[in-house]
Amino acid sequence: MNITTILLIIINFTGSIAVFLFAMKMMSEGLQKVAGSRMRAVLGKMTGKPLSGIMTGTAVTAAIQSSSATTVMVVSFVNAGLLSLSGAVAVIMGANIGTTVTAWIITLLGLGGGSGYFDLPLCIAAASLAFFFMKRDKMHSIGQTIIGLALLLVGMRCLQNAMPDLGNYPSMLHGLASLSGYGFWSVILFVAIGAVLTCVVQASAATMAITLLMLHNGWIGLDVAIALVMGENIGTTVTANIAAMVAGINGKRAARAHLVFNVIGVTLTLILFRPILSVVQMVFPDDAPMALSLFHTMFNVMNVGVQSWFIPQIVWIVTRMVPEKKVETENNDYRLTYISRGPVGTAELNLQSAKKELQLFSKQVLRMYALLPDLRTVRNMKEMDAVVGHIERYEQLTDRMDMEITKFLTAVGSGGVSAHGSERISTMMRVSDNLESIGDSILQIALTRKNKYSDAVHFSDSQNANLAEMSALVENALLVMDGNLVDYDRADLDAANAAEREINLCRDRLRNEHLEALKHGRYGYEVGNAYSSLYAQYEKLADYIINISEAIVGGKQRQKILH
Repeated sequence: MNITTILLIIINFTGSIAVFLFAMKMMSEGLQKVAGSRMRAVLGKMTGKPLSGIMTGTAVTAAIQSSSATTVMVVSFVNAGLLSLSGAVAVIMGANIGTTVTAWIITLLGLGGGSGYFDLPLCIAAASLAFFFMKRDKMHSIGQTIIGLALLLVGMRCLQNAMPDLGNYPSMLHGLASLSGYGFWSVILFVAIGAVLTCVVQASAATMAITLLMLHNGWIGLDVAIALVMGENIGTTVTANIAAMVAGINGKRAARAHLVFNVIGVTLTLILFRPILSVVQMVFPDDAPMALSLFHTMFNVMNVGVQSWFIPQIVWIVTRMVPEKKVETENNDYRLTYISRGPVGTAELNLQSAKKELQLFSKQVLRMYALLPDLRTVRNMKEMDAVVGHIERYEQLTDRMDMEITKFLTAVGSGGVSAHGSERISTMMRVSDNLESIGDSILQIALTRKNKYSDAVHFSDSQNANLAEMSALVENALLVMDGNLVDYDRADLDAANAAEREINLCRDRLRNEHLEALKHGRYGYEVGNAYSSLYAQYEKLADYIINISEAIVGGKQRQKILH
């Protein structure tokens, strides 16, 4: 085998893997677009019962064809407080069962023959055309899923053709045979190889496809293939652990639970390796790929059946693997809590974390606004600087949160979302932008108060009472807005508009009284300028508040039209 031949094999093999991975991504994204909003609802309302979690994890992973997507999503949901750690462990267990569907698809469809090279893939792709001629967005998503399946089969055929005939290279066959000749230690070795290979490829489906092809071609025995599959189950946990590197403490624990579950499962299976091998060989004595697919399913079902009784113990283990750190709780107010800064793996299913982050954003704005009354009671410039400094730090936080949320939503949108998901992203971006603008307005009010104090400008009792009234009306509007951010489907635009009208009426009354006072010379220019500037800034802040409720309700109405 010369260098040119080796390079051609590598190029063909890499290209085939690329087609396979692209097909998996397309099929998974299509399925997410079809079922994304329902999956968010299911996971968001899931109970803490183990059986419920296992069934949910199985169904979600089977539906979106990506265990990595499910586990990354679970990490973000735990991070967001939407799932308990024990609930997350149950979902992860179910995800391991759901991912076995991929192996059966590859075995039953990808390794089959046909009268023509692309007969089955082209028939499947042709079936998708009917969906693309339909106007509904969901039909297009179904068409994308079907084409993804067709490309998956094309990728499998490409992989089959890219695989060199090792019969022509006896030295390579001898090398594989020698690695398989150390008994139980060979099994351990191939478990490690499977784990490393999956870590590199970052897709257990791809390594499963390669393993099935090697077994189908007779290059490896069933025992070696089973060892590789066990290693792949460990290697696939890397994706969730990478995503959890920048997550909160519970997100990290959920990712570790995925690793612990699979390591324990592989250990138990190694103990019973020979009996399990005998069972699958007995069921499919003449079809090694079917036997491997059966093992893959048995491996995960048996592990879930055993370990589901020990979820509290797994939680105990991961809690000690990732202990509580004081620095995380102290800095919690100044960092994103629910959105992971790791890779974005699930376009349609990450929006719940963003929604939760926007709710926290709103709470931060409310805390920031609650500092403004302190500016009226300071006794000296030192106290004034302390309060304004605190508000400035909050304003810097709002800038950072807006930037991170917008960056996250942009990444989610670029991953391929349905029209429904795209509309939700647009709404959330508008909400985030207006929350940041509210933070800017609060800081401007604080700076105006500080300038007034430094210039020794004093308001009359009636002016202070008027500004306090305006401040209370704006606070009420903020509370209505905060409530609307909890449940978009029940957002109360009427209450938000009523609060806005009260603020506008108060602003109009204060402006008329102010013009009348200036006309009669009741106070000077500096007092009048500071006074009018403050009530105008409160009214401007209220405009950003109503924008948020309008964005939520408008987005909800547009989503209904899309459905």
